[in-house]
Amino acid sequence: MTSILLTGSSRGIGAAAKTLLEARGAKVVGQATSSNTFDTVPADFTDPGAPHELWEAALARAGGEIDVLVNNAGLFDPNPLDRSDIEWLDAWEDTLRINLTAAAQLSRFAVRHWQERGVGGRIVHVASRAGHRGDSPTHWHYAAAKGGMLAMHKTIARQYASEGILSFAITPGFTDTAMAGDYLESRGGPGLLADIPLGRVAQPEEIGKLIEFCALDAPPSMTGATLDANGASYVR
Repeated sequence: MTSILLTGSSRGIGAAAKTLLEARGAKVVGQATSSNTFDTVPADFTDPGAPHELWEAALARAGGEIDVLVNNAGLFDPNPLDRSDIEWLDAWEDTLRINLTAAAQLSRFAVRHWQERGVGGRIVHVASRAGHRGDSPTHWHYAAAKGGMLAMHKTIARQYASEGILSFAITPGFTDTAMAGDYLESRGGPGLLADIPLGRVAQPEEIGKLIEFCALDAPPSMTGATLDANGASYVR
């Protein structure tokens, strides 16, 4: 049975991915900021110590071995330029810590775990279209974090492929989640869909299927790949 640590598993893309992975027989340990269920570990990534505590708790619940890490947790709060300096910096640091630093910490723990065991493993990074093309004037921090995640993903893929440690990234555009819904409304609602040739935003299950594929099925030669899922709103 494949053991998977999936962050941000309580809603949206993460919840869809958890359902799909469990349907394939995987043992999934989830993460949410707060939780009272055994299969989901509470961890607040604004706390620098939370990723390590999560990793240790997930290992215990998975019987000492984790095969796949899915970095899906994310924060998407606007950060207007006209905030005070300290407000703007606090928001920047929270977003970078949740969206990038926690993912880096967990990726490090995973790589070291597999190296110590002498086995391969997989990391799936849920980044964003914003990591390629940027984002709104109030989302510098989000775009920077997702761009950093993509650079980290490529580095992991290049450095550890010879050890069977594989890295995949997924870059959704707008997805029908509560997080993206507020943003769509703030940018004019349906009018924003004019930028998406497909004519609609993605469904969480669509991104969940890509997570499932990368976690369980993608061939090793695909390590280092980034899969776009944005309705052709950004084509590389």
